[in-house]
Order: sequence, then structure tokens, then C-alpha cells
Amino acid sequence: MTNPLSDDRLIVALDVPNAVAGLELAAKLGDTVNFYKIGLGMLTGGGLALANELKQEQGKRIFLDMKLFDIGATVEAAVRGLTQFDIDFLTVHGDPHVVRAAKEGAGGSNLKILGVTILTSLDRSDLDAGLIRAGDLPELVVARASNAFEAGADGVIASPQEAAMIRALPEAEGKLIVTPGVRPAGADLGDQKRVATPAEAIRNGANHVVVGRPIHRAADPAAAARAIITEMSNAPTST
Repeated sequence: MTNPLSDDRLIVALDVPNAVAGLELAAKLGDTVNFYKIGLGMLTGGGLALANELKQEQGKRIFLDMKLFDIGATVEAAVRGLTQFDIDFLTVHGDPHVVRAAKEGAGGSNLKILGVTILTSLDRSDLDAGLIRAGDLPELVVARASNAFEAGADGVIASPQEAAMIRALPEAEGKLIVTPGVRPAGADLGDQKRVATPAEAIRNGANHVVVGRPIHRAADPAAAARAIITEMSNAPTST
């Protein structure tokens, strides 16, 4: 059951070595946090078992950040298999054929498919090195978001810096925008290059912010999470 005192706009990334460490962090956060992200790095450390434990035993919401990318049939099969875990959000790359296959795999479940636009750790020089077509990075993000929505995505992953432009798209109405690359004021940026504070992300149109290291590396993770929730409290989600 959702804790009425928590704020589901905050998703805490369980970017820790294994499921045991994930459960320990969740215990420290207690009722302060109701929504967790489990990423690819946790997959070999018991990530799916952790997702099941948090969802079924503790009633938490789960965002499985797998960033799936493959031929359509493979993506569809993978997503169909993941629906057994009753997760809430799943990421796939925002390419239209991937999104369409993921939606097929999700079938009639409640699983929300989120398309990845451009990773928040990348900038234009990284795109050049990857042979991604020329163009202003925010414009490319918005174009990929639009394509993902048209392919049926329930939402997209984008940096807080592009959230406002995506929210302004007509096809974004009723869709989710989830923003990693969120750092409280004064926090270490780590490997993120396109960042904003939690309040800025919400004001820019994000429905959810994903925060990892500033919480799990804090001396008091629950206090760090509460500070972020407080910061967001005067910045209601745009719709």
C-alpha cells in the first residue's frame, strides 16, 4: 500500500552492488520512499528478485531500467516475460520499432513503457563519436520523444533540461516524463552532463525525478530523500 506521506514523484535509484545492499538501503529509507529504480547494473546481483521482494512483500512501486534494444520479436518476448514481476515502469530505447514491440509484449498489463531519448550522460561530442546525425542535442531529444509517443510509448526518459520542450509537444498530453540527471543544489554531478535540481525538473514538466547517489551516499539517506521531497513540494507536476 502506498504511504500517504511519501511522494511518488521521487524515484530512488538502487544503484548498489546487489540485492542485499538494495534491501538494506530500502530499510533505511523506510516509508519515506515508495518508488525504486532497479537498473541493468543490478541485474546480475539479484535485481529481479529484489524487484519482486520490494513489490510483493513491501508494496513498493518498481521502475525496471533495462533500456532494452533488439529486433522486435526479441523485445516483445522479453517484455512479455517481465510482466510476471508486476513492475510499474520499464525502459526501452525510444526507436519506434522497439517501442511498438515493447507495447505488444506488455499486452493488457499495467506496465508502462518508457522510451529512452538520449542518455543524460551524453553530450554532442559523444553523439558525434557514435555517428549520430548532426543537430542540436535538445532538438534531437524532442524529436526522439515525439517518435516514441507516436509509436505508443506511455512516457519518455529525458534530462530535466529538455522536459519543458517535450511537455509542450501536443502528443505529450497525458504522457509521462521521467528525468534522471537530477541533483540537489550543491551535489556532485558525477557522470551526468545535463542536470537540474528536483524542483527545476518538476517545474519543467517532469512527472518523476530519479535520484541515486545523492541519497544512497548520504550519511542519512532518509533525510536526504525527505529534503528532495520538500524541495518538490512547491513545484507540482505539470500535466
